[in-house]
Amino acid sequence: MTSLVFEGPWAFAPDPEDDSRILALAPKTKGHRDLNVAASNNSNLAAGVYDLSVPSHGTPAAATLDASFAQAKIDAKSLQRALDDKSGRYVIRVPKPEAYVAAKRTRSCVGATYPPDASAEQNYVTSVSLRYTVSSLNGFSLSGTPDSGTFNPLLLQVDTPAIHFMIEPAQDDDPSDKCDTHSRESFRDLVKFLTLMLYVDFPDNPADCHAKDPQKTRPAKAQGPMSPFEQVTTLLGGSQTVVETASVGGGISPDYRRLLTGSGGGSLVHYPIAGMVFFHLPAKNCGAPILMLTTTP
Repeated sequence: MTSLVFEGPWAFAPDPEDDSRILALAPKTKGHRDLNVAASNNSNLAAGVYDLSVPSHGTPAAATLDASFAQAKIDAKSLQRALDDKSGRYVIRVPKPEAYVAAKRTRSCVGATYPPDASAEQNYVTSVSLRYTVSSLNGFSLSGTPDSGTFNPLLLQVDTPAIHFMIEPAQDDDPSDKCDTHSRESFRDLVKFLTLMLYVDFPDNPADCHAKDPQKTRPAKAQGPMSPFEQVTTLLGGSQTVVETASVGGGISPDYRRLLTGSGGGSLVHYPIAGMVFFHLPAKNCGAPILMLTTTP
């Protein structure tokens, strides 16, 4: 048994061009790193449309999903609009699996009104494993067409029976954030990309999280100076170029800039892991539910 594990803001839908395949779709956003496909070897993928070839495999079972998968309907036009959203999405075409298995669950509520009704609370799937019984671990390959540049077909070396498609957060969560802001943003971006009216809420969050929920439309406000924590996470989520330029116009202060770039000796740019430990920045996976879509005319 081999698994394709999808982590990040993903949705799955029937492939309108091939009944034997399904589509894995995700928006490309500033809040996430590039899509990475990883077996024993790995590669980052640009926005585009890709096809995964799987060696001779078992017959897909009847499409039965347990209730822990968040499900929604999407009309054919909205699905096509998402597929055509060049530079703004990833699409992976894969064969229909023999089973959809929860790789991780997170407690949340999902609904078409805000905030979602508490009756919808459950442990929704936030990472999914597509299972295949294959004749060999040789023959997994990825081909496709990025929206810019070129892509050489990638032969995946599968020494252990799992291939991961990971879209990770661009930076770690703020330890002081009790509102699962990244997960709310991820779900907002996913449903906007799919032209769906859905919201997510997290029952263990404080009540005041609703007032600042990024899923709610609010007037934009002027950007003020970064806090010390924001200055550090800007560095850890970006590059030294970010740090060098952010001190202009309300960005990183001169003192933090010297610390982070090493202009005063000793730089956290060169010791990112030590910096993360020192500032106690925990990594946290996205808790946004994965969506399983059915299409309507």
